[in-house]
Amino acid sequence: MYAIIETGGKQYKVQEGDVLFIEKLNAGDGESVTFDRVLAVSKEDGLAIGAPVVSGATVTAKVEKHGKGQKVVVYKYKPKKNYHKKQGHRQPYTKVTIEKIQA
Repeated sequence: MYAIIETGGKQYKVQEGDVLFIEKLNAGDGESVTFDRVLAVSKEDGLAIGAPVVSGATVTAKVEKHGKGQKVVVYKYKPKKNYHKKQGHRQPYTKVTIEKIQA
């Protein structure tokens, strides 16, 4: 059984036991979060596709930790104008483990 969920503007195909790195959530470590934007659910009797979401379907996950991704270097440069600017960015993420898919 799998589900397709939407969180943080992105879509993920998840199964029970999967570990995901998603956009940062406002939940503490060890807390349980529920995703109600379930776009599709695969069951034994077939695939249920929502328009736009499957009614009554939820995915429960446990927050493992929060962190920051690897640094991305942003370098701006204009030739012959003595302009150089170097910036770094680390995107925050939340690591979650999928516990249960209800449909």
